Amino acid sequence: MSQTRDYDKEFRDSVDHQYAYNFDFDVMHPYMIRSFEPFFRPGSMLELGSFKGDFTRRFLKYFDDITCVEASLEAITEAKTKLGGSVTHVHSLFETAELPRQYDNIVLTHVLEHIDDPVGLMKRINDEWLADGGRFFLVCPNANAPSRQIAVKMGLISHNAAVTRAEAEHGHRCTYSLDTLERDAVAAGLKVVHRSGIFFKALANFQWDRLMQTDIISKEYLEGCYQLGQQYPDLCSSIFLMCEKGGRV
Repeated sequence: MSQTRDYDKEFRDSVDHQYAYNFDFDVMHPYMIRSFEPFFRPGSMLELGSFKGDFTRRFLKYFDDITCVEASLEAITEAKTKLGGSVTHVHSLFETAELPRQYDNIVLTHVLEHIDDPVGLMKRINDEWLADGGRFFLVCPNANAPSRQIAVKMGLISHNAAVTRAEAEHGHRCTYSLDTLERDAVAAGLKVVHRSGIFFKALANFQWDRLMQTDIISKEYLEGCYQLGQQYPDLCSSIFLMCEKGGRV
């Protein structure tokens, strides 16, 4: 896109929409880690789009060699306050980042939908940054999540894959489903090894935040939503691909 993007502004909460909700931090982050853990490779980790370090902190028990690339200087400053010197931070756009080596694990969660050229970014991951035998963990919000399908039926959005005004303000460029996400990963040369969903979700994030302040939602209910999501990945809050290095395209 020709328009210069303000990544610090995109990450700030707006009047009617937050960039991240407690649901993301308290529910989705732990279940993402649980979904990733069986596939982790020993060695180094690269997190692309680390925001303020809340998700990064969860990787510290698995890796002692973590590099984060982040476009927002405000986000990096806050992340450094939380994480200290335990993580190497690189302030750069993905498109221009120059990284000194390859990595055994690369994580890109809820970021690809923000990218102007998603296939181009994943091609860099495959060709330049992912080590031989390494694993790439890719997670995006799901266009077909029941919460979005309900919003379509309510007339709040036009179709499942629509980018809402609030999402556009936070830098979203598209909304993926499992088929379109895999299409772009394959087009970038990656080898898709595992595909799944993370957490069955029929409510919007702000509704979850309100419910989680009550005793209506139990740990058992959350676990049930996670397990159901494994059975019906296309009805999950987020979709997950685990990829390995493929041939150059």
